Amino acid sequence: MKNQQFSLLDRIKSFAYAFNGFKILLIEEHNARIHVAATIVTIVAGIYFDIAAIEWMIILLCIGAVFALEIINSAIENLADLVCQEKNDFVKKAKDLAAAAVLTAAIVSVVIAMFIFVPKIMAIWF
Repeated sequence: MKNQQFSLLDRIKSFAYAFNGFKILLIEEHNARIHVAATIVTIVAGIYFDIAAIEWMIILLCIGAVFALEIINSAIENLADLVCQEKNDFVKKAKDLAAAAVLTAAIVSVVIAMFIFVPKIMAIWF
């Protein structure tokens, strides 16, 4: 295989492909819209409660992890559906495992959000 020279135009095109992936995710994947809503609520809460820089970093890592795993899950589902259009136990297992990865990240994110926001909410009420 021949080494290709660096091309700024090719790099710009790769960003366009990635942004198209975001567009596909938001249009076609209902769960991604739920993640967007949760992200908006979390960011608004972070601004309202004036959370610390380290808390922002943790929140942003959680948001990034959930979206990255949702994107990977969607890619696996699309490829699996293309490769095997009939019912297949291995395809089901792969799709279920990918979905479990997203769910794990989402649950951990909710727990982290609770650690960050519940004490701040309780401080206002009590």
